[in-house]
Amino acid sequence: MEKEQKLKRTLTLVPLIVIGLAYMDPLVVFDSYGIVAQLTQGHVAAAYIFTIVALLLTAFSYGKMVQAYPNAGSAYTYAQKSIHPHAGFLAGWTLLLDYLFLPMVNFAIGAAYLEAAFPSIPPFLWVVVLALAITTINVFGIKLTANISAILVTFQVIVALVFVGFIIKGLTTGLGTGDVFSPAPFYNSSLDMSLIFTGASILCFSFLGFDAISTMSEETINPKKNIPRAIFLVVLIGGVLFTVTSYFLHQVYPNFQNYVNAEAISLEIAFYVGGSFLHALFLAGTMVAVISSSLSSHASASRLLFAMGRDDSLPKRYFGYIHPTLKTPIFNVLFIGAISLTAIFGELEIIYSFISFGALIGFTSVNASVIAHYYIRGKQRSFTQSLRYLLIPGAGAAFCIWLLGSISTNALIIGVAWLLLGLIYFIIKIRRNPDFVLNLQEK
Repeated sequence: MEKEQKLKRTLTLVPLIVIGLAYMDPLVVFDSYGIVAQLTQGHVAAAYIFTIVALLLTAFSYGKMVQAYPNAGSAYTYAQKSIHPHAGFLAGWTLLLDYLFLPMVNFAIGAAYLEAAFPSIPPFLWVVVLALAITTINVFGIKLTANISAILVTFQVIVALVFVGFIIKGLTTGLGTGDVFSPAPFYNSSLDMSLIFTGASILCFSFLGFDAISTMSEETINPKKNIPRAIFLVVLIGGVLFTVTSYFLHQVYPNFQNYVNAEAISLEIAFYVGGSFLHALFLAGTMVAVISSSLSSHASASRLLFAMGRDDSLPKRYFGYIHPTLKTPIFNVLFIGAISLTAIFGELEIIYSFISFGALIGFTSVNASVIAHYYIRGKQRSFTQSLRYLLIPGAGAAFCIWLLGSISTNALIIGVAWLLLGLIYFIIKIRRNPDFVLNLQEK
């Protein structure tokens, strides 16, 4: 009988939080700010509030499912075991949209900033260098990734705090609105709630780190305790940081209609409030953020592919392979590195949206898994249990579906096409191997 491939348990609570924040990227608020500011007509902070509410509910569901199934597959594993193998495959397949393409979008963001700073160097060269470096580090294991990420996340937080400090100083001297405190980024007479929901659907992209933590369950010591705590803390810390930062960005630079380059507007704001020093510091912080988020997202994507490969949902010989010495899914790491090179192409707004499509489908399936596992199958239906296992995950699923309906038409088309492609692949696989689903149910 073939021995099941296993990962090595080395992670505790703090490294998990670091990996989650690194994946989430504390500076990601600057990357998507310009695009969402124009989309929401200056109400990015309000859009973040709605996103945080939806994702805290979903974070609760992730914590409950980790306690039930402390395995590496995240939404794929939870839906497969709690609902049905068909649902699990489709959840995992759809979630691949954000796991496969987030490393790519990190490189695209990095190339955009570097092109703005060094226009004489072709951006594709930056993409190639980043892809080679990130792939190489991930080949050597999750502990190395966590240690490097800790250093990089610390630097990012410092950059964010310095940036906000310069903004507050500028506001007190009359820059921007001149107001340190104002309700305008959250609410005014021009607020359009439909635009807020559309902005929130894109901002889900900013929170993907909390989901990535769940893919590390098989490499975590005491995962039933540490994974839920890490998930909640990452959403909370990230949400507060993003909301406060977007608030101050609007206050100091409220003219969203006049952005020349919305994708890199934060670099312009940095120079506006802090001159050459903050411009250089922010550029350095952005590149550090690209590296740390790429490290974590690359690692998480390879673990999701491993979970699906180990179950033979994807070709097992390749995706289910663990290197005997390094104890990493090395083929998956290399595969993600190759996919990341597509950062040379693509529009960031559309990429943000279809990544969020994959995330929101995955989040919805996790909320549904809690209801299926605890409330329906487990028959845990007292008043308190109904609150935990029906009302909270039901509300989380409703928020995610609501946000899903606000995603751009192009992103929905791409997402649905991807989902149909996965369905066709799954049907073909079942026909070639009729015992496939039965084997999954027995695991």
